[in-house]
Amino acid sequence: MKTITRMMDHLYWADGRILDALEECETPNKELLKLVRHVAVAERVWLSRLQNKGTAQYSLWEDAEDLTAIRTMFEENAEHYRAYIAGLEESELDEMIDYASQSGVPFRTSVRDILLQVLLHGQYHRGQINRALRIDSAAPVQVDYITFARL
Repeated sequence: MKTITRMMDHLYWADGRILDALEECETPNKELLKLVRHVAVAERVWLSRLQNKGTAQYSLWEDAEDLTAIRTMFEENAEHYRAYIAGLEESELDEMIDYASQSGVPFRTSVRDILLQVLLHGQYHRGQINRALRIDSAAPVQVDYITFARL
C-alpha cells in the first residue's frame, strides 16, 4: 500500500503541475484543454468503477474551456482517491472488480491493476501535454516521479 499511496501522491502533484503550466499559457491550446479534461474525467470514471458505481454519465472526450473547472475536478478526484485508498487493505488490492467500458463492454480487473492504470494513463497524457507545450514554444513542466521524490 505504501508504494501505491506514494505513487498516487505523485499523481496529485503532477496533475497540479500540468494545470499550472497550462494556466501560464496566454492562450491555452483547446486540444490541450480537452486532453487534460480527459485525464480528470478518466480518473473519475475509474474511481466510480472501484466504488461499484455507474459511469454512463461521463464523457471522456469533450471540449473544455474552463481550466478552473478542470482543476476543481482534479482536486475532488484527489480527495476521493485519498479516502478510498485510506480505507483499502493490502489484501483488497487483488480483489476483482466487474465493470463495463464506456461503450458497454464488460470487463473484470483487479483493484491493483485499475489503480496502476490511473497512474500510468495520467503520466502518458501529461507527457503528451508537455510535448505540445514545447512545440507551442511554451515551457514544459517537470512531472517526473524523481522530481517529486526529491521534494
